[in-house]
Amino acid sequence: MSAATPNAVRGIRGVAAYLPHWRLQRSAVTAVLGSNAGKGTRTVAAYDEDAVTMAVEAGRRALRVAGEASVDALWFASTTGPYAEKTAAPIVHAALRLDGAVPAADAGPGLRGAAAALRSALRSTDPGVMVCAGDVRTGPAGSIEEKGGGDAGAAVLVADATSGPLAAEYLGGASATQEFLDRWRAPGELRTHAWEERFGQQRYDDLAGRAWDAALKDAGVDVEQVSRVAVSSPHARAGAALAKKLGAAGVDVADRLDQSVGFTGAAHPLVLLAGLVEQASPGQVVALVALADGADVFLFRVADSAAEAVAARPTVDEQVASGDDSLTYAKYLNWRGVLPVQPPNRPEPARMSASAAERRLDWKYGFVGSRDRSSGALHLPPARVSFVGGAVDDMDPAPMADVPATVATFTVDSLAYSPSPPIVFAVCDFDGGGRLPVELTDVTADQVSIGMAVEMTFRRLNTADGIANYFWKARPAASARVAAPTEGGA
Repeated sequence: MSAATPNAVRGIRGVAAYLPHWRLQRSAVTAVLGSNAGKGTRTVAAYDEDAVTMAVEAGRRALRVAGEASVDALWFASTTGPYAEKTAAPIVHAALRLDGAVPAADAGPGLRGAAAALRSALRSTDPGVMVCAGDVRTGPAGSIEEKGGGDAGAAVLVADATSGPLAAEYLGGASATQEFLDRWRAPGELRTHAWEERFGQQRYDDLAGRAWDAALKDAGVDVEQVSRVAVSSPHARAGAALAKKLGAAGVDVADRLDQSVGFTGAAHPLVLLAGLVEQASPGQVVALVALADGADVFLFRVADSAAEAVAARPTVDEQVASGDDSLTYAKYLNWRGVLPVQPPNRPEPARMSASAAERRLDWKYGFVGSRDRSSGALHLPPARVSFVGGAVDDMDPAPMADVPATVATFTVDSLAYSPSPPIVFAVCDFDGGGRLPVELTDVTADQVSIGMAVEMTFRRLNTADGIANYFWKARPAASARVAAPTEGGA
């Protein structure tokens, strides 16, 4: 791990958001419960997604954007992580295949975690610091979080300019903190409680104003120089006064994504930050205001290289437009455990073996196979003995998580245990060699076809004895999102 260059320009090397495939129309909630759940849609993490998997997906995208940039530290922020005592960041670390010398830690369980970690990363002496966040916002049927929440992951790689081109240069920022009761949830509790919004609005208005003025001074810019601002807050009233003031001053106020995504908890500031960078023109100054138990303001100048970063991944707007809103409210409640249904009669899986997982760490979390040096034969899972020529222990690691594949054949299994039956299993052929049977996700059985292009995604298989068990599945590639008629399964 090397030290950053003193006084080097620092900023964003790569930033990306991940919005899950599924959407829930709020009108579907209204139709069942009777009470008005609002308009638009909210993003929904699938039954096999959680805060960790969505953070991993966003982290993979941010790393692709950043190219060869190093990661020297990792932070993970969430209010809905899989563990209360075990750190979840090492799971993200393993899935992203970071070096063992890279420290990984959780930023804490609160909504402010991502903003606090971003502030720390921008002031860090580590050359490259990745901040990942993910959240699944849920609650009892008809609750505030169900109606106004959304699920997402986001990641930002902060680096100094000496390591490569920056997508956005950090100009300065400021924070303001005051203790007050706004939203809270006790450990293990499903329901998020909220105080009267006008009370929180008054506190946030004051904190946001103080932090904004201090941030402009720290960055050495005037409000007239700011082109666009995004305000992240737990509810629409928080920060509304600052947004109105800035709008009147000629600053473009970004969409909060309330109607299309919902408030995505700890991930929301980074989701909005990704949108800011993606939509800005080179040279523009953009600002992020994150309100949660205080106020954090960040000002950036977008660089010429930002356009290349946008072209390398699906943007936030593209993901908003491509979601599948056919999810029923009953299925959503089932996925969240609010409406349990009878599972298949096959036994549920036993808990994951810690020792077995450690022995296969690169395969289980990084999806790394092995390639025979002499014959080039690819082995999935990795093997010691080559199936071509029989060479023993003469293999190179073969990272496969980003390698495209196609469905060779598939079957629909309604008997095997699944949190959301039926399971679609497919035998997939990978580009450049390698064949593996994998589970398909983010797709219904009638949309699968032989020859369909798929890509790998990190997912949660099950939870047993409080242990979250993760592995890789396949989902339709972006080019295969259009439903295709079934051509016959195995």
